[in-house]
Amino acid sequence: MENHIADVQKIYSSPFVIATEDLLVHWQGHRRLTRRAIEAFPEKEFFNYSIGGMRPFSEMVLEMIGLASAGMKGVVTGNWDKVGALPHHVNGAKPATKAEMLLLWDELTETIEIGWPKIPSSRFHEIDLAYGEYEGPIYSFILYWIDNEIHHRAQATVYLRSLGIEPPYFWLRD
Repeated sequence: MENHIADVQKIYSSPFVIATEDLLVHWQGHRRLTRRAIEAFPEKEFFNYSIGGMRPFSEMVLEMIGLASAGMKGVVTGNWDKVGALPHHVNGAKPATKAEMLLLWDELTETIEIGWPKIPSSRFHEIDLAYGEYEGPIYSFILYWIDNEIHHRAQATVYLRSLGIEPPYFWLRD
């Protein structure tokens, strides 16, 4: 598939669809819900349970943290980490407990809250090369992080239900 970013820019060049503050509120609502899903997992299953060859939820959460953490840095500074340097691609130390993962989750939440006001509204339509590989407007990367989180939370919902645990309701984002 060819990359037709110029064509995409022409189609999606509207200066306003949603206020940046509203986008942040929306995203943070999803993050609160995902945090509840993490909390719902028993410790062992969080790191080891999978169905049908999918990864354990802990690995999905580490991916979400890595993408959004490096992504926020890239959005705010214009300096993007390469894909291979993201935590879920590096064979380094990873959180060993759910509490450690939740601490990383909460630190990222704070990073997002602190970094968001530093993003000029015009930046959301600027074109960057995210993670050294993906060209597009900044808002598209943020929407991807939200979509990716929803996707993985849905997988976690399947895991929780298969374990006999009621997952958090998808509409409870407060």
